[in-house]
Amino acid sequence: MVVVMAPEATQDEIDAIVGLVRSAGGDAFVSRGVTRTIVGLVGDVDAFEALNLRSRAGVLDAVRISVPYKLISREHHAARSVISVGGVPIGPDTLTVIAGPCAVESPEQTLAAARMAQAAGASLLRGGAFKPRTSPYAYQGLGEAGLRVLADVRAETGLPVVTEVIDAAGVDLVASYADMLQVGTRNMHNFALLQAVGAAGRPVLLKRGFGATVEEWLMAAEYIAQRGNLDIVLCERGIRTFETATRNTLDISAVPLAQRLSHLPVIVDPSHSGGRRELVLPLTRAALAVGADGVMIDVHPEPKRALCDGDQALVDGDIEDIATAIGVLAPLMGRVLTRPAARDGVGAAVAP
Repeated sequence: MVVVMAPEATQDEIDAIVGLVRSAGGDAFVSRGVTRTIVGLVGDVDAFEALNLRSRAGVLDAVRISVPYKLISREHHAARSVISVGGVPIGPDTLTVIAGPCAVESPEQTLAAARMAQAAGASLLRGGAFKPRTSPYAYQGLGEAGLRVLADVRAETGLPVVTEVIDAAGVDLVASYADMLQVGTRNMHNFALLQAVGAAGRPVLLKRGFGATVEEWLMAAEYIAQRGNLDIVLCERGIRTFETATRNTLDISAVPLAQRLSHLPVIVDPSHSGGRRELVLPLTRAALAVGADGVMIDVHPEPKRALCDGDQALVDGDIEDIATAIGVLAPLMGRVLTRPAARDGVGAAVAP
């Protein structure tokens, strides 16, 4: 952290800042320029922030130089991480596709969607058993019955399961079925839930809040990491802007930015960002071209009958186009498409 003194700051005011910092257990180094003096601080930044330095006499500004998210920052972990989900890697050298129905509706629908996911090149199955919805009258999911459906489909297809958990009380239940726990956009700021999934012993997929800055998103990941779990994958799923033509606005710049700031893998959800079937393919291309470590896509055997987000779900006719785009772009980006191996309780991914 550095403290920028006002041009008119007196020596007594500079000395007072140095004394405050040292009383908080830190050290201060004074650098005098032609018109301005800067005080560099070394030590516990959180302790310095508690001093309210900006309000002190003679201070123009106090600027935090080191990032507040220590565990997930590339400042402290220069190499990018690879996260394994049921043996499937997600990281900088691979391209991982997660696909499936937005919501689990029945065993037949979920299995059919899983087969579609496989045809699109997916190595992980997404599906919501618990669905937090804006309207209390909308479909809320099958609950534990939906988790059992996902487990049965995993046994049938070999696809490890990614599914959402919506509150801290449900973490143990969902973790007993899922290979990866998803924290949705509405829960990115649910700190009790973040701490609970951090202690659950499962990889976590953390979606960006629809109104969150990149720093707030990374700080949410830090809550999970602070409980001892660094198996976190960040998911950019679009943010809320003034634009109404799409469901959300895909912040494609957030992908390389988050990868530069954090060592965690970053994937993109083109389905929820665009909210329309015809946008999923071009947004997938954009995600792969910008260097995303994977994509998460909604598929459904009968979107017109879907109980959740049918407008954005891909159908059989779209699968070939998605698979072709992924097959072409992955090697161009220097990545290998991951595939799940046969599962004997634990999966293992192999390159095709």
